[in-house]
Amino acid sequence: MLTERHLQIFVALAEEQHFGDAARVVGITQPPLSQGLRRLEALIGAKLFERGASGVELTPAGAALLPYARRALSSLEDFHQAAVARDPEGPEIRLGLAPEVPPSAGAAVAKAAGEVIPGSRVTVVSAPTTTLVNQVNTGRLTLAVVQHPTVLDGLEAGPVSLLPTWVLIPTDTPVNGDVVALRQLKGLPFAVRSRAEAPAARDLFVDTLALHRPDGGTVVVTDERAGLAMAAAGQAIVVTADPALTAPGVTKHRLAGDPLPLRLRLVWSKTRTPFLRPNDVMIQLTEALAS
Repeated sequence: MLTERHLQIFVALAEEQHFGDAARVVGITQPPLSQGLRRLEALIGAKLFERGASGVELTPAGAALLPYARRALSSLEDFHQAAVARDPEGPEIRLGLAPEVPPSAGAAVAKAAGEVIPGSRVTVVSAPTTTLVNQVNTGRLTLAVVQHPTVLDGLEAGPVSLLPTWVLIPTDTPVNGDVVALRQLKGLPFAVRSRAEAPAARDLFVDTLALHRPDGGTVVVTDERAGLAMAAAGQAIVVTADPALTAPGVTKHRLAGDPLPLRLRLVWSKTRTPFLRPNDVMIQLTEALAS
């Protein structure tokens, strides 16, 4: 069956004349683009491109069909816009937030998402970064705030926002001052989430810990509340970007040099969010995240 993605691949490759560049335009990697082209050529029974020394060129059949593909994509875009405009309840913006996103930052992004599309309905879910990336890719979410770095699988992404963090330390831990260095925090493990939730971000966190603090290790917790409870019990140290997170039995300190900031970015699918264009919409949402 001929799909919108087939037409996007055809038009992008005709305009870019290069498989890698066309893949970036469509928002996928090169192997799926090549597979999509082969399926399209099989569907229509004609070869659309010839490979040359400097890239690819349209065949006579491809040149003849290109105007039709462009018109079809334009009609589909008009359809998307009309569907959004005629929705009596307004478009639904499904926003995903990684558990590490502080409540104030998540609220700012949700507020901005509702304001940039008048009449829109914003629904919010929380899930690990790997889950959020998959759900944005499959269209279950409109956009998401995820930990950085992470494998984006062809998604669009805003700039990385670095949120300052604090360490929550058991009160009987001997430290002096409001600012401490990682190397001072000896003995107790740092609370971390499961690596499966955000592998690249977790590895960066653990590698930074090992660089500044070679002893102590880590302990896996299910969420910040569990980490906070362990800190209060004198069994772990917690790093958090939530300024409101505290409890009896812990003290809050800044880390010298801020070596463990929370790195977040906004991600979305270019091909699945027609009503969230142009880019200034995403800029506004990204600014909300950093505010």
